[in-house]
Amino acid sequence: MAQGPVLIQANGLRLSMGMAMLFEGVDLVLHKGERAALVGANGAGKSTLMRILAGRAEADSGAIALAGGASLAYAAQEPDFEDAPTLRAYVQRASARNGVDAPPHEAEAALALFGLDPDRAPSGLSGGEARRAGLARAFAADADVLMLDEPTNHLDIEAIEELEAAIAGFRGACLIVSHDRRFLERVTNTTFWLRQRALLKNPRGYAAFDQWAEQVEVEEQRALSRLETHLRAEEHWLQRGVTARRSRNEGRRARLMAMRDERRQRNASANVQKAALAADKGNESARLVIEAKGVSKRYGERQIIDNFSLRVMRGDRIGLVGPNGAGKTTMLEILLRQREPDAGAVRHGAQLEIAYVDQTRAILNPSDTIWEALAPMGGDQVIVHGRPRHVAAYARNFLFGPESLRQPISALSGGERNRLALAIALAKPANLLVLDEPTNDLDMDTLDQLEDMLAGYDGTVLIVSHDRAFLDGVATQIVGPIGGGRWVESPGGWADFERAFPRKPAAAPAPKAAAPIAPAAPRKATKLSYKDERRAAELDALMPKLQAEIAALEARLAQDGAFERDPAAFQKIAAQLEAARATLEAAEAEWLDIELKRESLAAET
Repeated sequence: MAQGPVLIQANGLRLSMGMAMLFEGVDLVLHKGERAALVGANGAGKSTLMRILAGRAEADSGAIALAGGASLAYAAQEPDFEDAPTLRAYVQRASARNGVDAPPHEAEAALALFGLDPDRAPSGLSGGEARRAGLARAFAADADVLMLDEPTNHLDIEAIEELEAAIAGFRGACLIVSHDRRFLERVTNTTFWLRQRALLKNPRGYAAFDQWAEQVEVEEQRALSRLETHLRAEEHWLQRGVTARRSRNEGRRARLMAMRDERRQRNASANVQKAALAADKGNESARLVIEAKGVSKRYGERQIIDNFSLRVMRGDRIGLVGPNGAGKTTMLEILLRQREPDAGAVRHGAQLEIAYVDQTRAILNPSDTIWEALAPMGGDQVIVHGRPRHVAAYARNFLFGPESLRQPISALSGGERNRLALAIALAKPANLLVLDEPTNDLDMDTLDQLEDMLAGYDGTVLIVSHDRAFLDGVATQIVGPIGGGRWVESPGGWADFERAFPRKPAAAPAPKAAAPIAPAAPRKATKLSYKDERRAAELDALMPKLQAEIAALEARLAQDGAFERDPAAFQKIAAQLEAARATLEAAEAEWLDIELKRESLAAET
């Protein structure tokens, strides 16, 4: 690939965290036209390095230079709205070093591209909306260098594909940190690997990463073998007790000590800790796990599920897919008999034991510590697959060291919360694992461990996910909507489902319809009104709050002796719970009406 001019260059970056060295001697060059993946193990410092390049953090030493007149835009994992009164005001502001403020019309065009109302206040945004606002800010800047940290988190597959198209059309240089392997395979043409405190570069995209990584590791093993041979020879010489030419002896002794230190460092780097995931299927379920016959569900005038039937057999690993608002959670809850369908019936097989990790990670209490979450009854033991284990030993399997066990859950990152929820769920004997967006915020090593665990799991799995590579790696069949309330089942993974049920491609806009703001023009005919967009956003923010309120009320009612202590208070809480559930159902119905209207508009193009 012919390289364009250099847009950003870093030399000799070094950063330590306390007594530990995170990385050193890091050199990075990005050319115009490069779309680079930045990958590395959990805790290697990928996001920290990106923040340093974007001017959001400082290295201990080293230098960073942008080409003359070049600008940089940065989309963080967790956007900081900096007291901006509206999304328009937030998106207009420069996001990084040498950044420039975006004109109002560019801010509005970028927000329209990501389906957000410019006049909406940032407060109350859902995680997905906040992520889209951060991306809109980065794209509105029309910068020369674009840096995106986990841009696909909380985006559905359709939104991810739109982001892929936007990056493919970006004319500058792009650096991306992401756990979404399929996304990286599609958009990158260069790969940086932060490994053993150094940065390696491959002038090929992430699709070639596995082959390259294998070559690097083989060569490093050879270097380690050569070092071991040399070290044995030096130790043999030292043990012979040669005393002549003392200055020469001291020099050899110093080299030996340096070689021993090098070996320790290589061994430490080669043994990077990875999550050790394992699940116990518990008692064997009946051969037929779930049977749904003629299931239908309607919200208001909109049909969400229409006459759907499914047989889930023991050992199936079923992926539930679809755009946000299509009804995946409703389908999942109906299959688990947590929600009643309007028509049809769902039957469960005998001896069904369910472990459920929902998308909100409601299994976690933010005020608990990691220790309390793993051992809620107190003590230092957690029952794992029916056998006691020490809390610290079990937590270590999920990358939680002893020093972190007294940390409150509220202080954990998204990936840490996800790993902790998996730790709690996987400790229970279960023959049906239900995982709602299990890949969010997980690093690639932990994703690989999760895939391996599911591949070797003898039970049955239901997975809701937007991670296409993950679905291709674990699913035996895919269930998804194809419009009008119709849901279908297809054997294989996401790629097989996409081939069997291709989506209608977006119509190319006619030249005469081109608007002055190019990015927004293709979407004008399919956009909801600002009123509908604003109301959908309000409902997006309201529904998680209602779900949390319902979970809290249910927990209070479930406390031992709650009714006996105060029957009147118990009845009051029960009435509040019923009202909250009714409000949530109405909100879901209204939100789904708007989303289906969006789909209808899109289908008319």
